Amino acid sequence: MSTVIVTGVSRGLGLAIANRIAADGYKVVGMSRNKSEAYQDLMLRLPGQVEFQPIDLSDIDSIADVARETTKKSGPVYGLVNNAGVGLDGVLATMQQTDIDRIFRTNLLGPITLTKFIMRSMLSKGEGRIVNVSSIVASTGFHGLSVYAATKAGLEGFTRSLSREAGKRNITVNCVAPGYMETEMMAGLPSEKLESLRRRAPLGLPQPEHVAAAISYLLKPEACTITGTVLTVDGGSSA
Repeated sequence: MSTVIVTGVSRGLGLAIANRIAADGYKVVGMSRNKSEAYQDLMLRLPGQVEFQPIDLSDIDSIADVARETTKKSGPVYGLVNNAGVGLDGVLATMQQTDIDRIFRTNLLGPITLTKFIMRSMLSKGEGRIVNVSSIVASTGFHGLSVYAATKAGLEGFTRSLSREAGKRNITVNCVAPGYMETEMMAGLPSEKLESLRRRAPLGLPQPEHVAAAISYLLKPEACTITGTVLTVDGGSSA
């Protein structure tokens, strides 16, 4: 059973990814700062197939030890899904520098560092799949999300260049860029804003499960010649 690491599994999209990857038959090592009840339930339903490893991606110095512990316990890693991220709203001129630093560490520097160490397992095995979760905001922009957008654009640039480094060793590196999704967080938006976002998507706003399905495909053998790409899942809102 091939092992896939998924970060940010406590809720939302990360939890949906973990559920989908487990249903595909992979061994899932979920990573996040805390283990949620929902993820604990998944572990109880699939004992031995779904595991948990705590991590704080903003604590860059701890990532090497976490990666070593994970590969030692779970064996060679086939897939890595860098999903964890924070999206603090704020106009740049008034943002706290500590918030800017946190966003960059969690969304960009942390995933790059984790990939660096986990990728070594893939290199020794001669195969692997890396999927980075970006956002349509990286290419469309959005008021109050300039720092967040910068980290996601950086993740897409990282993906393209790393795909060239890794391709020679049968490792693919891709991005999935979700749009706004129908989640509990979205339900909390003002009704006029929510309706505006829905009108922008001719196919309707995606569910987390739709994004998870795209990631599932990129992990499969059928996607062996797809690398360095950004797959957008937004219901057509950025068309």
